[in-house]
Amino acid sequence: MTVKDVRGQVTGSVQHVRRPNCHGCVRAVPEHVHLFRLPIVGSFTNICLIKMTRHLPKQLTIMLPNTWGGRRKGAGRKPTGPKACIPHKARPFHAHNHPVHVTLRVPRDLPSLREWRVAKSLGTALKAAARVALAADEEKAKAFRVVHFSLQPDHLHLIVEAGDRGALSRGMQGLAIRLARAVNGELGRRGRVFADRYHARPLKTPTEVRNCLIYVLSNFKKHVATPPRIDPCSSAPWFAGFHDPPEPPRRDDPPVVPGRTWLLSTGWRRLGLVRTSERPRGTPPTRAP
Repeated sequence: MTVKDVRGQVTGSVQHVRRPNCHGCVRAVPEHVHLFRLPIVGSFTNICLIKMTRHLPKQLTIMLPNTWGGRRKGAGRKPTGPKACIPHKARPFHAHNHPVHVTLRVPRDLPSLREWRVAKSLGTALKAAARVALAADEEKAKAFRVVHFSLQPDHLHLIVEAGDRGALSRGMQGLAIRLARAVNGELGRRGRVFADRYHARPLKTPTEVRNCLIYVLSNFKKHVATPPRIDPCSSAPWFAGFHDPPEPPRRDDPPVVPGRTWLLSTGWRRLGLVRTSERPRGTPPTRAP
């Protein structure tokens, strides 16, 4: 192969090109490569056809002042009421064999949930949810169900069961919508009924389940001056786990479904049935009428 310079004169022939920048490799020059601008020394040239980088670029750090965004002191959503909101974080993993204690709060401007007409509408909604759970097939019935509940002036307590985290979230979302529509329909109002996201605590041992049963079914003793033996605004009239019930448990149209987990159906009974005189911790003694 002959090589010509810029003036068109033959300056020599090139058979191979040595590339010192490519670790001394020797490679034949293709026919289509024109080397008329390359300095030729005899029949070889010490030049690399590919430009190699001798030094890698360095990333420089630019110090910018802290403005909006990012983790900083005082960041995040602020409480909208007297109590802090439930954090907007992903719900933790939920095991299907662990019951869950759920708390839902309502705004202060709503009437007391223990008011008769409000309690009646909530009871009707819970009965409808229980009928849906009982009428569902076996696999669906294991998804989400309300086993116990109690209504307090500005919040309500639930003990529920769910197959997994998704079933718990979807079940609570549907139940909250059902309860909110019942309350708004009874009061002739519109808008939100529950002030915040629901608070959930899993019950993992028989002791936790028994203590939670006392807390939920006897929670009215913390809010009522002269409480009766059992709470009529709860699932206590249908509860068959009292040691000394004032009357046999009701069987007609229950607003709850029986528990299916071992902890909620059998496990807690090994520690003894619940007495009607038991009360949550920190509850003041009953006042004389």
